[in-house]
Amino acid sequence: MSDAAFQRELRELLAERVAFDVPMARHTSLRVGGPVDALATPADRAELAALLSLCKRRGWPQRVLGSGFNLLVRDEGLDGVAIRLSRFRALVVLPGPRVHAEAGVSHASLTGLCARQGLAGLEFGAGIPGTVGGWLAMNAGIGTREVRDVVESVELLVPGEQATRTVEAGALEFRYRELRSTAPGAVLVAARFVVEPSSPEAVQHAMDELLARRTATQPLDVPSCGSVFKNPEGDFAGRLIEQAGLKGEREGGAEISTIHANFIVNRGGARACDVLALIERARRSVAEHSGVMLEPEVRILGRSAT
Repeated sequence: MSDAAFQRELRELLAERVAFDVPMARHTSLRVGGPVDALATPADRAELAALLSLCKRRGWPQRVLGSGFNLLVRDEGLDGVAIRLSRFRALVVLPGPRVHAEAGVSHASLTGLCARQGLAGLEFGAGIPGTVGGWLAMNAGIGTREVRDVVESVELLVPGEQATRTVEAGALEFRYRELRSTAPGAVLVAARFVVEPSSPEAVQHAMDELLARRTATQPLDVPSCGSVFKNPEGDFAGRLIEQAGLKGEREGGAEISTIHANFIVNRGGARACDVLALIERARRSVAEHSGVMLEPEVRILGRSAT
């Protein structure tokens, strides 16, 4: 797809805010993945709306990256336009109280604001990596609390439209680690979260406890994509993978973590095919040992090998 006309039209719209044939290994938390045809970083909502309209008109695939967590791009690369919303960083406290956060706001910025201002309700996000957009798309959370429990509304940009749509939480179809699309190709640009008055000390204490637990039980010091598999009902994917004897199993530079078996880490030089091989090995072994077919939580994108 990286022909001259494709590149010319994107440059006319985005100027220096688009690059071509960019290795996705630079933009995913696992540090693996082949090149994307175009990587776009729109400056604002108007430019994002124009980009979505252009992609729709030309039939170019488009997808939003977030900060690249919960994402595995194949070595063969990715067709179309990958969109980063890193310039969408508005973060404000509203009466109610509510917190308005654009999609590019990091988890650290959001939870840090809540801690400083003594706003309770989002402590469960402490240590969950990524951005607000990614949190929403994945319905991120822990066992007792998820994003859907705290979202009041979201703002969407739909291809072909210039203004955002506001969608109330009751109209959103959240599932386990998933938000079903409310319109084809729609991009989440912001969300409003419900919070409760508390004290900075209480909020920070709750966050510190969760972060300490996460640090002790997850391999946070090496590249990973987060949890690889969804937890089957009534069980844990990590327990099933460990029970199958796969902790520490390696393929190339990829390893099933010795700390938490539902994490695959990049020990250096891993390729996407190494990670995919471990994913398939884990699914097959768990099915043989426990009769459970694990479902990937990580989103696997890209061209298939020919």
